[in-house]
Amino acid sequence: MRILSALAFIINVLISGVVYGQLPSKVGGLITVDRNAANLSKRENPHAGLVSMVDKESSFFVPSSVNALNYLNNRPNLPDVLTWEPNFALVSRSMDWGVTSGPLQYQRTGAIKRYGQYVTVWRRDKKGKWRVHVRAEVENYGKQKAADLEYFEPDDKDYLKHRSMVRLNQREEVVFQTDKLFSNILKADTRTGYEEFLADDVRYYFPWQPEIIGRKNVIAMFTKERIEIDTEPDDVGRAYSGEFAYTSGTATVGLKDKVVKFNYVRVWQLKNDYQWKVILEMMFER
Repeated sequence: MRILSALAFIINVLISGVVYGQLPSKVGGLITVDRNAANLSKRENPHAGLVSMVDKESSFFVPSSVNALNYLNNRPNLPDVLTWEPNFALVSRSMDWGVTSGPLQYQRTGAIKRYGQYVTVWRRDKKGKWRVHVRAEVENYGKQKAADLEYFEPDDKDYLKHRSMVRLNQREEVVFQTDKLFSNILKADTRTGYEEFLADDVRYYFPWQPEIIGRKNVIAMFTKERIEIDTEPDDVGRAYSGEFAYTSGTATVGLKDKVVKFNYVRVWQLKNDYQWKVILEMMFER
């Protein structure tokens, strides 16, 4: 029996190795960094896992935005157990910018296990290491099985290599103004705004809702729950190669019986028709 168990263990390791080995090298490298931090959190403690992937420029939403390194150095009241697993990932052509998101679980000693989703916007530091730029989390009931891993491996298409900070700032401003336009339409009608700006295959994270995939499913949830959303952007970042970006800001969310103040993070992709579309959005209370 021991021999059979050992063989089964070896086979599982080999199978896992093959599956992970099939990931494309560029986005696979980012997924590995995220998984390694999650494994460190599980093996040692959440503080060790989170510290391993931040630097002095990283930010956490907890729920307001704070400097991640200062926050962790002050030894916050983190859960005793924290695990996560990416099921969505992308990397830009310029290999300076990426995103991961997926389910997480956490628990404090003597308390029930809790569930949620996380999203991390990554950037490369001067040494070429992936570091958190922005990380946010939202809680849900954990009743739905997570979707399979989906990733965007960057292609080899060339891109304009701008040197001017003025030009780079102008490119970010385009994304910021797109979010402003989105926000203005939301003020008139939530469903019209999301119909116009969400990608067909968008991933959506909202408190106490399972991961929602697909624009039609997002709008159906808004309709069912009678949700109205107004947003206001206050931050933006864009990959050097230009095809991906993120915005973050504040939101006022009207629910069935109350109005709640939220923060949001949006991940944008420049589509083939040169229209910016939201491919991932997370809303969380502030």
